[in-house]
Amino acid sequence: MEDTRKAGRRDFIKSSALAGGALAVPGALQRQEARPPRRPRAPRARMTLRWRPFTAQLRHVFTITVSSRSTTPDVLTEIEYDGVVGYGEASMPPYLGETQESCIAFLSKVDLSRYSNPFELETILADVDAIAPGNPAAKASIDIALHDLVGKLMGQPWYNIWGFDPAKAPYTSYTIGIDTPEVVRQKVREASEFKVLKVKLGRDNDHEMIQTIRSVTSVPLTADVNQGWTDRQRALDDLHWLASRNVIVVEQPFPKDAPLDDLAWLTEHSPIPILADESCQRLADVRRLLGAVSGINIKLMKATGMREAHRMLILARALGMKVMLGCMTETSCGISAASHLSPMVDWADLDGALLISNDPFNGTTVVEGKVTLGPGPGLGVTPVS
Repeated sequence: MEDTRKAGRRDFIKSSALAGGALAVPGALQRQEARPPRRPRAPRARMTLRWRPFTAQLRHVFTITVSSRSTTPDVLTEIEYDGVVGYGEASMPPYLGETQESCIAFLSKVDLSRYSNPFELETILADVDAIAPGNPAAKASIDIALHDLVGKLMGQPWYNIWGFDPAKAPYTSYTIGIDTPEVVRQKVREASEFKVLKVKLGRDNDHEMIQTIRSVTSVPLTADVNQGWTDRQRALDDLHWLASRNVIVVEQPFPKDAPLDDLAWLTEHSPIPILADESCQRLADVRRLLGAVSGINIKLMKATGMREAHRMLILARALGMKVMLGCMTETSCGISAASHLSPMVDWADLDGALLISNDPFNGTTVVEGKVTLGPGPGLGVTPVS
């Protein structure tokens, strides 16, 4: 009896489905016949890459351990898609090995017209990275312009897209390059609005530099040795001396190819945090340096741009490492790109655009020493008219 009822239900379901289908099909056919013929799709927009060389003029001669200069070679890029333009740049201090010629040669190999969807950041930027080894600033110029473009297409600044609170952006340091006591005092007075100063060390006048600054101000200092120390015991002695003068962090004390064991020993015994700068270029370096330093200095021009810098930040945080966000002498385009990561870092050194006199962009500003992000979409940059 039970089997008979089940069979009856199955037959009913089948017949109902067939009946429903029979009723539905004519209506569907009528609706299809009533549709107007499809118009051919318009060709999808394609991205266009443009670039031009630019020379950043420094307000003061800029001296670090290994060199001095009054200009920085740069290449400004644009990526246009469907009438919207994203801006980028490659800043190339000569000691890093890239030039305007090498940058332009790399950009000439990039064909963005292959891609119909600028939102495919992972695919596009991985392809660009694979064109040739090295060339991090050239690659960063494409990455930054593409992020600016995508943010504009979304109508959102990147700190919103990443979910960062712009109010948490830190104070930035202002860099005092190696110079005579008279010039150092002048630079410090000009930087009176800043709550933190960064001092370049690594030559034979480290103590003089600190004492000169301390004759003018008592604000906290960060120190960048730029690979200038070689003896670890003397380095440790200097770190204790610096700590007593309110130096709160030191970058890259040893050459980047120095044994990690020496760097780890110094970090273990240092009274203040030690950060890797030249030793930390890209994502793979972060885990390699775990245990050898207190943290890392991330710069877009080393990391090939915003995509990889964001990954480095997330990994460093997961590993319990401190993070400084740094820069080269850049325009407000590159500085604005980096600033969207700044709410998540311990220290910011984003003064690069303040060090030049011919900035071609408006963007992220510094208000009483604090990194201040605007509401504009993408990077929030506009060309100076």
